[in-house]
Amino acid sequence: MKNILIFCGIILLIYVVYRVYKYQTLDEGLDKLIKNGAIILDVRTEKEFEMGHISGSQNISLGEIRERYIELDKNKTYITVCSHGLRSVKVEHILKEKGFKKVYNGGACSDLQKSLDLK
Repeated sequence: MKNILIFCGIILLIYVVYRVYKYQTLDEGLDKLIKNGAIILDVRTEKEFEMGHISGSQNISLGEIRERYIELDKNKTYITVCSHGLRSVKVEHILKEKGFKKVYNGGACSDLQKSLDLK
């Protein structure tokens, strides 16, 4: 019983840390970047993307980004999104390692879509 409570506590802590991180890293100016031509890079799988995505977004999954990043223009601005925000953080870091300067984590695509709809 004690182990189950410890496990649940750890899961809860991870979730809280994730939510705090998400709100701290979600840039308030993403809508302005999009209006200025930023490209939304959806890093979910092709099947997830086909089930629904932000209009105009480009799809390169986390699993393909290390091979396909050469399709992207290092001079453009990218906002990475996925279903919960974890894969988008990974792709943001991968692209920055590859020399991209203007990459921002947009978090969960549903959250970004809602914030864009409200503006």
